[in-house]
Amino acid sequence: MVWGVRRDVFDYRGEDITREYMDHTGAVAVFAMDENDQVLLIQQYRHPVRSREWEIPAGLLDIEGEDPLVAAKRELAEEVDLEARDWDVLAEFATSPGGSDEVIRIYLARGLTATSEPFEREAEEADIVTRWAPLDELVTAVLERRIQNPSLCIAVLAASAAEQRNWDTLGDANEPWTRHPKLGSFPAS
Repeated sequence: MVWGVRRDVFDYRGEDITREYMDHTGAVAVFAMDENDQVLLIQQYRHPVRSREWEIPAGLLDIEGEDPLVAAKRELAEEVDLEARDWDVLAEFATSPGGSDEVIRIYLARGLTATSEPFEREAEEADIVTRWAPLDELVTAVLERRIQNPSLCIAVLAASAAEQRNWDTLGDANEPWTRHPKLGSFPAS
């Protein structure tokens, strides 16, 4: 199993309380964008929602000791046979902080080129469909509720806002992930 349910008993304001939550490895996602503001989307089957969903390349931090940026580069290569020259942190978020410690860091990848060899995919990744879409159209799709994947929605809105600010809001791709509950430290109560 990649994750499980955890039960913690902890002191909160002088009282012991118990909380159960999904104990998650965390994940990375890649917002791959070309020089014409076209964004690479992937569509794959997601069993919990019983449908094929549009999203961005992403994957778990399930390799012991793997740096998140290295994981993002691996996922981009494995899912869409691409590599990028330029990497930045676009966004970070906790997926459901009331019931899970899962956090996701979204990287912006630019300067895209094909990998030297295609990756052999299996299971739900074997029939991934790819599509390039203009950033402006994706903003409209988010606002019209036509796409639902949280990493894609957050990345689209963050990229649109960052672009309007001349990309000044981007973070260094190598900066420590201090708010990751296993790699850094979440603030206490």
